[in-house]
Amino acid sequence: MAGPRVEVDGGVLEGGGQILRVSTALSCLLGVPLRVQKIRAGRSTPGLRPQHLSGLEMIRDLCDGQLDGAAIGSTEVTFTPGKIRGGTHTADTKTAGSVCLLLQVSLPCVLFAASSSELRLRGGTNAEMAPQIDYMATVFKPIVEKFGFKFNCDIKMRGYYPKGGGEVIVQMSPVKQLNPINLTDRGSVTKIHGRAFVAGVLPFKMAKDMAAAAVRCLRKEFRDLYVNIQPVQEPGDQAFGNGSGIIITAETSSGCLLAGSSLGKRGVNADKVGIEAAEMLLANLRHGGAVDEYLQDQLIIFMALASGVSRIKTGPVTLHTKTAIHFAEQLAKAKFTVKKSEDEEDASRDAYIIECQGIGMTNPNL
Repeated sequence: MAGPRVEVDGGVLEGGGQILRVSTALSCLLGVPLRVQKIRAGRSTPGLRPQHLSGLEMIRDLCDGQLDGAAIGSTEVTFTPGKIRGGTHTADTKTAGSVCLLLQVSLPCVLFAASSSELRLRGGTNAEMAPQIDYMATVFKPIVEKFGFKFNCDIKMRGYYPKGGGEVIVQMSPVKQLNPINLTDRGSVTKIHGRAFVAGVLPFKMAKDMAAAAVRCLRKEFRDLYVNIQPVQEPGDQAFGNGSGIIITAETSSGCLLAGSSLGKRGVNADKVGIEAAEMLLANLRHGGAVDEYLQDQLIIFMALASGVSRIKTGPVTLHTKTAIHFAEQLAKAKFTVKKSEDEEDASRDAYIIECQGIGMTNPNL
């Protein structure tokens, strides 16, 4: 059944974990055997880290595949996928490695499984260098569900850097195929809401300070809009370790969701964390795109698999997005075009239209 092994250069473009996630997910979905070389070649700690390894092992288990060369520090792996099956699958980074990145690699695969799936993902829920779980729940989930599926995301325990210890349970049923999406009309901002949190020993005042600083920053731009940012003390039985951070989401008249977020770090003033999140949201609203910079790359694999033409309007196209497009074209043979937006309102803005003719993947099991 399996064709010739496809060679993937892990050192091109983003050159990191994202190449592994996109290429192994597509390999699993398409039944194409894979060899990835030069994994994270240019990083300060080259090769596989614990979170990459747990992601690879999860994909292997999802499809009864065969994985060779997968060990911490390894720069080359080969993967031979089998048949994607449903059921309960657990992935544990055993570190603060992001559960959100585990979700990113496994979600497209289980959509095309033989039966319903439950993913038990353990690690960091609100960790650096990855979307926060709140982003996945409030922005990613409602937008990605426009492709024509639903999933349930239950945050059992929150985990932070450096200990991790978080757990998220995701449940979903498989689909026959994915619908294309059109997210090109941003509309006007109708609502801004958010959540500033502290967990563990950190004082509640930090959450209040983050929220207040973010609100002050947003008020300057949106004088007439009610900005509601809730300060939250995470309950002790639902958070492992100490952490703090903030996520702010803007909703628009056309149903778009864009966000800005930031995590607290030792020695960084809470006001500064709040302002950083607010400024990130404002930057994502200025370019006129209908999706923010963190959603664009996460939609590419779904666009590639969908039946028909999808279009999204974005701000400047990120390196992660260029990487996802490169491998979706190489492995799935989907066709993408990226053009500057020609709308008059975008003349002075850095807005782009990413269009994709999806391959119309159908679930062989349904």
